[in-house]
Parts: sequence; C-alpha cells; structure tokens
Amino acid sequence: MAAAKSLRFPYEQKPYSYDGDSLKKAWDRLHAGDREPYPGTAPLQQVWRAFHRGDFSDAISQGSKLGVQGAAAANKAAAVAATYLEEDDGRAIRMLQEAAKRADEAARKLPDHANSWYLQAFVLGRYAQRVSVIKALAEGIGGKVHDALERCLELEPKHADAHIALGLYHAEIIDKVGAFAGRLTYGADAAKSVKYFEQAIKLNPGSAIAYMEYANGLLMLHGDKQKAKAVELYKKAAACKPADAMERLDVEQARAELD
Repeated sequence: MAAAKSLRFPYEQKPYSYDGDSLKKAWDRLHAGDREPYPGTAPLQQVWRAFHRGDFSDAISQGSKLGVQGAAAANKAAAVAATYLEEDDGRAIRMLQEAAKRADEAARKLPDHANSWYLQAFVLGRYAQRVSVIKALAEGIGGKVHDALERCLELEPKHADAHIALGLYHAEIIDKVGAFAGRLTYGADAAKSVKYFEQAIKLNPGSAIAYMEYANGLLMLHGDKQKAKAVELYKKAAACKPADAMERLDVEQARAELD
C-alpha cells in the first residue's frame, strides 16, 4: 500500500485523461518521441490511458497482465515512476528489475517491435542510475543498453527517445570512466553524444526530456564550460507544454533544475 501511495502522480490528472476517441486523436502527439503504434485492443488502450493520466501503478499491474503486448506500457510506467516518484531505492530497484525481466521477454517475443528494444534499454538505464553507472557497467549492462538502442533505431530511425538515450549513454560513460577509457572500452564519444541529442530535438522539438537530457549530457561532458548552454536548454524544457503525466513530470523537473 505504501509503495502504491508513493507512486501517486502529484498534479491534476484531468488534463491528461484521454477518454473515448480522444486517445486516438492525441496519440501521435503523445507518442511523438517513441512512435508506439496505436493499441488495437480495448484492454491495452485502457493501460495506456492509465499511463498517460499518471496512474502508474495501474499501468504496471494491468499492463503486466497482458503479457508482452502490455509490456511497453508497463515498463514505461515503471521507469517513469522509479525515476520521479519512488524515493525508496530498494523499491525503485525492484521495480526496475521486474521491468527488465518483462523487457527481455518482450524483446525475444516481439523482435520487430522497436519499443520493446528501446524500453529494454530505458529500464536498464534507469536501473544503472539507481545502483550507480559504474556498478551497472561492471554487470555488463552498458553493452546491452547500447545494442538494444541500436536495434531500436534499425527498426525505427525516427525514434527520438532512442536518440536521447544514446546521447545520454555516451555522456554518462565519459563522465564516469573518462574520455579515453570510455572510447577504448565502450566506444563512447562526446561528439556522437551531441549528435544524438541534436537529432532527438530535430525529430521531436516539443520534448522537454530531450532538452533536459541534452543539458545534463553537456554538463557531464564539459562541466561548467557548457553551463550557459545547459541553462538555456533547461529553460526550453521548462517552457514545453506537457501532453501527459510523464511530460508534466519532465517539465517540473526542468523547472526544479533552474531553481
């Protein structure tokens, strides 16, 4: 009960409730970043409605019951909730580990579904941030994240969120192990990081998370030398108009960074 309460979306849900036909009408905007196909069944539509309005616990539980078909919604909900709402490290890590198991199964059974690969990388990336990137690299997670994102982009080159994740992948490795070791061991490259972030913004210019992670990436790569540009990127993120609960949390995080 405490875990479910801790995952409660702290803002008004009504603007992000997509009942009836409104979900389909808003779908392209809601999924401009991940290009998830519109769900063909009513139960899966309900799971995505729960995700978009911020009922993340419901999206995880109901999506999980639908097996691999519901894994994308369940895993995205788990990653967002673990990042923004779950303060307890142990619960967040368990949530992400469960999501990683669902993601592995989805990638095996739906190998041509781009988001199965993206969300495998996404939940592992959030797990790495919780346990420490260094520990995650030692567990071999870095290569798995990179390969999953590359596979996602092979299937869907316009997947803006995968471009964001790859930009962050390169930046975080360089930040943690250094430019030389990062390049030698993991193929990490600062110029590639920037290129991925720029492409993400080009593909989805209304994405708060694209601007915010680009700012974070620049600070990891260059520190205070890029502080002015990072601030400008945070301002752009804070000015984005959120279309759902996840985007609202992104925007509020950007505002908090500015404060």
